[in-house]
This record gives sequence, C-alpha cells and structure tokens, in this order.
Amino acid sequence: MNLPEAFIETTSKLFGDRLWQIFSRAIDGEPPVSIRLNPGKCAGRFVAGSCAGAEVPWCRGGVYLKDRPQFTFDPLLHAGMYYVQEASSMFLDRVLRQYVGQKSVMMLDLCAAPGGKSTVARAALPEGSLLVSNEPMKTRAQILAENMQKFGHPDVIVTNNYPADLRRSGLKFDVILTDVPCSGEGMFRKDPEAVAQWSSQNVDKCWRLQREIVQDAWQCLCDGGLLVYSTCTFNSLEDEENVRFLAEELGAEILPVDTESEWQISGSLLPGFPERVYRFIPGLTRGEGLFMAVLRKGGEGSAECKKTKDKKAKTDRRQKQKDNAMEQVAKWLSRSDEFDMVRNENALRAVPKAWRAVYDLASRSLRVLSAGVELGEVKGRDVVPAHALAVSTAVAPAAFPRVELDYARAVSYLRKEAVTLPPDTPRGYVMVTFRGVPLGFEKNIGNRANNLYPSEWKIKSTHVPETYSPVVGEIKN
Repeated sequence: MNLPEAFIETTSKLFGDRLWQIFSRAIDGEPPVSIRLNPGKCAGRFVAGSCAGAEVPWCRGGVYLKDRPQFTFDPLLHAGMYYVQEASSMFLDRVLRQYVGQKSVMMLDLCAAPGGKSTVARAALPEGSLLVSNEPMKTRAQILAENMQKFGHPDVIVTNNYPADLRRSGLKFDVILTDVPCSGEGMFRKDPEAVAQWSSQNVDKCWRLQREIVQDAWQCLCDGGLLVYSTCTFNSLEDEENVRFLAEELGAEILPVDTESEWQISGSLLPGFPERVYRFIPGLTRGEGLFMAVLRKGGEGSAECKKTKDKKAKTDRRQKQKDNAMEQVAKWLSRSDEFDMVRNENALRAVPKAWRAVYDLASRSLRVLSAGVELGEVKGRDVVPAHALAVSTAVAPAAFPRVELDYARAVSYLRKEAVTLPPDTPRGYVMVTFRGVPLGFEKNIGNRANNLYPSEWKIKSTHVPETYSPVVGEIKN
C-alpha cells in the first residue's frame, strides 16, 4: 500500500521502530472479518455458524469468522440477527459493562452512523435504559435508522441533529459516546479511499472540530456521567491531545478499563501521558485502528438530570378520544400495556411509557427519525404495518399470519420481487419468515400478494448463490 509520506513520517515517529514494523507488515494484509450477534434475537436459539472462529475477547457475542461470506445474500443479516462489525470497535461493550453496571441509564451516541457502536451499546446497556442514537448528516442518518430498526430494540430514539442542537434541547445523559469524525488512519487497510483522502491539513481540521463536538457533548452530560471518546485514527493530535484537553480544560477524570495483556491493546504513545487510553494497532491487535478513552465528569449527579428523566408526560387530550387505528395496532405488540400509542398525523408509533416524557421533549426540539416501535401508517380505514414492526423484538408472535420462505424465495422477497404465497394463506397482511425469523410483510389480496419490503432497503444485485451458507445457525438440542 502506498501510504502518504507525511503520514509515514509522523506515525513511524509516534509508533517507534517495533510498532511501525508490525503495522507496516499488517497494512498490506487482509483485515480480519468479524460479526456480533444480536442478543435480543439470537439468545437461546442462534449461535455463530460453521464459518465462526474465535470469540472477540472484549465483547460478548463478538465472533471472528474464518473467511468473508456473501453477507448481502444472507436473509438473517437483513432480519437483524447479527451485525457485521470490525472487532476493535466492539471494545465499547467492555467499557459499558464495566462502568454502567445494572442501573438503567440514558445514553447518547452523538455521531452514530452507520450504527455499529449504537448496536453494541444497546446490547450492553441494562434493560430499561434509553439510547438516543444521533447522526448529524442526513443521508447517513437514514442508514442509521435502518440499522437500528433492524436491531429491533424498542428503547431507542434515532435523531438527525448537530451536536449544538442536542445541547440546546435540554436533554441530559448519563453516558455519551463521541465517536467523532476523524482523519480515518485506522481504516487504511479496510478502506483504500481513506488513504486517498488523508492529508496533514485534514488532520489539523479534524482535531479542531473534535474539540467543538466534545464541548457541546460535555454540556449534555450529567454531573458524574461518563463520556467515551473514540476515533479510528492514530495521530496524537486527534487522540491523546484531545483527551488532555478534556482533562485540563473541562476537568474530566480519565478512567481505566480492565483489559488482558494477551489482547495486546496499546496505551498512550506520548511520553508522560497517562496510560489510561486504549489504542488498537493492526498487526498487534486483531482488528482495525481504534483509539478510545473513558472520562468522568465531576459531581455526583445534578437535580437537572434527575428532573429530565423523572418528568411525567402530559397526557394529550386527543389521545383520550376513541381511535380505532390505535386500538388495532396496540394488539400487534407483546406487553402493549408498557407502551403509549402515539399518532403523528397518519403515522403511528409505540413509545415505552417509562421514557415518554423524554420522547415528547425530543419531538419538540429535535428531528426524530424513529422512536420506540414504528407501527404503521393510516390509509383510509386501513393501517399498513411498518416494516420496522416486523423486525422489532416487541411484535406479538401471533399478531399476523406467518408464511415460511425457502432460501431462494427469501432472497427474492428481499429484492422486493413478487413472492407467491400458499393458496390457503389468509387474506390481509402476512408476515413472511426465513428459518422462523421475521423478514417483513406482504399483503395477500387473493390472486396475488404485494411485497411491502422497503424499496430503499432492497438487495439490488441479481446474483443468487447456489447454496446457502449460514453465518448463524440454530442451536441443536
């Protein structure tokens, strides 16, 4: 790989001879392939398939694969059973399990697209916690919403806002992840475009922007709260120096994370800097380049934070009126008594009662793309169920008739092609499944069925593998 001369000069000096030689050999090799199982959907039923290798040691459910399957053509990927993610990024699981414990929290993932670390966070957070997954860029935010809906957990709000918008919203969080935009040096092996876009000028631009972002985030953090600072780059300007800024200018305490020596995660590469930062270097650690630090804000928890989380939602009088559509969709959920049904014009969603007040505040001040369970859209006398409902862990198992698809028909469905249903299939909305896992809806109108899979999510390739090689397999009794 032809690396920029300026990058070689600065990084070889930072790494030292031994680490630079290790990195130089690894950069031309193949990156490891890894996935992370979705515990909300796989637990007790699915495990990694025959292509699995070793477990990712710092993340529950993380698994290295022996080779790279054709993920695009695996229906269970589209169903949200697992997420394809490079292993270093899964280190967030270790951080949250060590410092959050079992108490429910409110967490913000500030720059979340495409959703890898948000799905890590949602899997690691205790039940009852709320995750606000935000992405400032509009096109990337749509990808984030798709991936979080496929993950299926109802205690998530996806927003599309800049950090300053979050600061002005009045929302306060116990945990904030700032996986900030960076120069991307840690992705050189995985993404050749990152090499082409690198420059010393961009590094300078990035570290300045990162400080603006974390200062906005800091004001959204409760006293005593945790800020996780993360980049996918190596240079000390974007890494150690920004952590130093947080400690010296904002009074943050740098916290240690429990690791094992055999993982070969490097600490600080700056002389005299505290060792409580974590750098993943390809060739040394089994993953791509990552830097992470965990910081605590001073104080024991403010009254303002408690007020935000304990505030009771005001009942909208309009919601008291009889609404046949809302009564209908409530039956589509397991434990529907735990949700408030919310109607925004013709769009219906179910918001967990435990954080309804937070949702109301977010809806007034932020651009909310999805929240809780997206239920459907009212069209005349009908309610068309949302695709997000099919892949949600909150959908009632018996809410819709189900039709099992074989592999070829499942791929056809995901291409949004016409899929014929058995003659005895009831008319109306039908959930189609693969290996018992929901893929989405069709509307059976008798002589044919309309494929309701979202057009923007469909598989565009016309190729179909001759055989299906499962990435995850069912547990055999």
